[in-house]
Amino acid sequence: MSVALRMALERDPDVALGTIATAVTALAVGAVGALAEAPARGLHLSSAWPFLLAGLLSPGAAQILVTVAIRDSGSSRVSMVFGIAPLVSVTIALVVLGEPARVPLIAGAVLVVAGGVELARERDRPAHLNRLGLLYAFGGVTLFAIRDNLVRHLAVGSTAVPPAVAAVAALLGGTVLIVIWAREWIGRRWLRFVPAGLLFGGSYVSLFEAYYRGRVTIVAPLVAVESLVGVGLSVLLLRDSELVGKRLVFGAGLIVAGGALIGAFR
Repeated sequence: MSVALRMALERDPDVALGTIATAVTALAVGAVGALAEAPARGLHLSSAWPFLLAGLLSPGAAQILVTVAIRDSGSSRVSMVFGIAPLVSVTIALVVLGEPARVPLIAGAVLVVAGGVELARERDRPAHLNRLGLLYAFGGVTLFAIRDNLVRHLAVGSTAVPPAVAAVAALLGGTVLIVIWAREWIGRRWLRFVPAGLLFGGSYVSLFEAYYRGRVTIVAPLVAVESLVGVGLSVLLLRDSELVGKRLVFGAGLIVAGGALIGAFR
């Protein structure tokens, strides 16, 4: 999603347009998923309002921050920051949800932090990179983490809302917030953001399905793989603009290793 969004923003840097188009397309993908699982699980729309509120955090406010971050700092560096999300998620899960803490979790957290340090020490940055964008990305990551724990808390409760319906509710809440923030609608230019929206919608449904089945300390580290994937795709598709060096790849590897360690010793 981050790479596809970066490619679209290089053609049209309108953050409001990109955020709305991505969210609306993702909402459509989520709706298809919800309808597909409805015969087996039902819809239970009246019970989905907590997920609607969760969507105000992410994808609502978080996606606004992420789009600005990708425009200003590029997909590879922002993908690296995304990899810190498991560290924030696991910290919240340990403190708030009371999930068990073990030494490997701490070691994995250290590796994730080390990967972030590698990003901070990077010297060969593209001229367009704005460090403020990385702060926006971290703000988005923090909202992701809060959303992850909230979804997991709701999923293990008494809710009868199916995962895809919960995802649609969150996407709807987030989209409404984004539209209010942007105060504009989209024309034909939104088509270039459709690929990012399709990927975003698919990932969102998958994420909710995962949190309905596994603890935050298991799922969040797996999500950290997106750092390595994001950097890899940036090398393949955005090599000229992203300037991905060895330090960035090494940092992404540290983050993924940390996430893998956390997941392996859950």
